[in-house]
Amino acid sequence: MGTLTRFPGQTVLALQQNFVRAFLRHERKFDRETWRFIVLSWVGCIGMPAYYLIWTYWFPQPYDNLLLRLVGMALCLPAPWANDLFKGRWRDAYFAFAVTYVLPFQFTFLYLMNAGSLVWAQSLLISLIVLFHFPFRCALFSLAAGVAAACALFAVLGDPAFLLRREVLEHLPIYAFTIVVISLAKEGRRVLANEKLAGMAQALATVSHELRTPLVSVDANVRGINRRIASGRDPSAADWHALAEAMGRIQHEVRHMNHMVDLFLLSASAVRQQLEADEQVSMQSVVEAVIRRYPFATQSQRDAVRVDVRADFTFAGRHELSVVILLNLLRNSLKALQRAGKGRIRIIIDGNHARPRLLFIDTGCGIPAARLPLIFQRFYSYPANSGSGIGLALCKEIMDAWHARIICKSREQAYTMFVLEFPRPRPAPAPRVFPHQEPLS
Repeated sequence: MGTLTRFPGQTVLALQQNFVRAFLRHERKFDRETWRFIVLSWVGCIGMPAYYLIWTYWFPQPYDNLLLRLVGMALCLPAPWANDLFKGRWRDAYFAFAVTYVLPFQFTFLYLMNAGSLVWAQSLLISLIVLFHFPFRCALFSLAAGVAAACALFAVLGDPAFLLRREVLEHLPIYAFTIVVISLAKEGRRVLANEKLAGMAQALATVSHELRTPLVSVDANVRGINRRIASGRDPSAADWHALAEAMGRIQHEVRHMNHMVDLFLLSASAVRQQLEADEQVSMQSVVEAVIRRYPFATQSQRDAVRVDVRADFTFAGRHELSVVILLNLLRNSLKALQRAGKGRIRIIIDGNHARPRLLFIDTGCGIPAARLPLIFQRFYSYPANSGSGIGLALCKEIMDAWHARIICKSREQAYTMFVLEFPRPRPAPAPRVFPHQEPLS
């Protein structure tokens, strides 16, 4: 019995999966606009006869026209095979004529023949929404041509004076507003897509920049090993020592690249997380985790970082996101030291301050005063092309979510200091003491 009850559900699921796979396989054959037209044609082939029955028998309207709908249906039928049936400009002309007929012409004509009734006023509004999901210029051309043709036909078959009646004109601002809103929404999506692509390009550039230097080192060591092997002479003790050092450098660079990939993945996963605080975190444990996890290139680079714990403190946050913040700050500071060719980094944990804080100070190249207000903006990086521009923006978003703040002070060619200040934890409320009460007698 259990098998029989599960079978229909499994069958439906299998049919859904097969339909989705067939749908996606069919979609890949066409560009976006063609696929949109094909889907619309499927809807038209079903919807036009169906709604003729609805508006004629179930909810009768003053006017409908079966021939008008059958012509529209006939225009929709070839859509899935349009690439084979029509070539070049004929295909574009077919799409333009079909869209113009089915959407603005047909809906406007039926709207007018039904005296601007509520049903057809709303139907015309929906047709405009669908129409302006196509490219704006094509939609505007179709709208002008379709409305003009519908008005001309109505003037022949109906009362031309109705076109200037109040019940028609008062709908025009609504239709115009709908067109403007849809166009702005489409433009907003286009801008957002471009921003995503720009962010992706910058992130890929950052990853390639960070991994290229270790790869160059690996390549140089491999070429050195190959030269020694190709020499054909028996390796001496010095050769074995040099080969061992080269293999050690390769191993170090591979480990460094793996650490950098982990850092990028950690930052990327932080972007997708909910940022609200849900843990009590020790700042000293975060700093220790960052120092332990960061892929220092050399021991001298590690020695340039000094941690000063004046007083540890806990704050409301998330441990892993705190690590992301400090990893980004440490990475930026080490880059500043590298560009300046000098400097040290000092991390100070100061829980005794009025607002518990962490000071992150480097004496590298510094940041110009004109650039300082921009560093927390998304996709802004200084120097240009030195990173993806999302690290510090992410740090600020996380700190804001925790009701904490991050500020930066800097002087060019001198120092940069990031101050991370956290709200002091509220003391737990003291238990209420009630005076002793004598039992009632």
